[in-house]
Amino acid sequence: MRIDLHSHSDASDGTRPPAEVVRRARANGLDVLALTDHDTVAGWDEAAGALPDGLTLVPGIELSCRQDGRSLHMLGYLFDPDAPDLAAELARIRDDRVIRARAMVDRLRELGVAVTWDMVRSLARGEAVGRPHIARAMVAAGAIRDTDEAFTPRWIAQGGRAYAERYALEPERAIGLVRAAGGVCVLAHPRARRRGYVVADEAVERLAAAGLAGVEADHPDHAPEDRAHLRDLASALDLAVTGSSDDHGDLTGDRLGAETTAPADYERLLAGAVRDDLRLPET
Repeated sequence: MRIDLHSHSDASDGTRPPAEVVRRARANGLDVLALTDHDTVAGWDEAAGALPDGLTLVPGIELSCRQDGRSLHMLGYLFDPDAPDLAAELARIRDDRVIRARAMVDRLRELGVAVTWDMVRSLARGEAVGRPHIARAMVAAGAIRDTDEAFTPRWIAQGGRAYAERYALEPERAIGLVRAAGGVCVLAHPRARRRGYVVADEAVERLAAAGLAGVEADHPDHAPEDRAHLRDLASALDLAVTGSSDDHGDLTGDRLGAETTAPADYERLLAGAVRDDLRLPET
């Protein structure tokens, strides 16, 4: 079984529609794929409707969180998206994404970058507009050569000249909301150092005490020594270990299946979810 538990479509900041994502997943030899768009479940129905034979879809999300003033991402799986408390928070996060993106466009224009809100919105097919859409608009405007250049202090990196903060959940609350909605949570790419993204061991320990189910150890942005350390940490905390591509289509080189999750860890996550109507076949 080949299992990839982290992917994105153009319902958030991926470049391919959900239907194409699932078709590519199967073509790449995957048996299980989680669709985990940022702060939205808008792609679930399209992905499920286009699901090819032999591929199981795990409905998921990547929740924007903030801990100690720093960004932290939480993957949620197998939850009820209509659970009132969770649905209300998702709506608030999505609304604030728009407010924040508009603020960054305004700041870029003040800095002489010829981007407009219409340019950014046209690149965001879904409801979860984000910094990757702004970066693509900056490329289209000729202000930068590639999207990586946008994520620097000169532009829209955290603390950058055009950066704007936005509403985000405390990770313990995110875990509580997903669990209350019947799902399970996995900490996303906690050692993505090239992004300046590191979640300390002590923070992982606190999240485990709050009900975290797993840690994403095998990720394209993780160095071998960090993967090994995260596996040891997960073992000490009795957490599942996942591997995922974090594919965003063209933006990440269409890498579905580049990293995978062991069947035993996938089964642990399934066992932790309590929604009978979303319980998926075990491996």
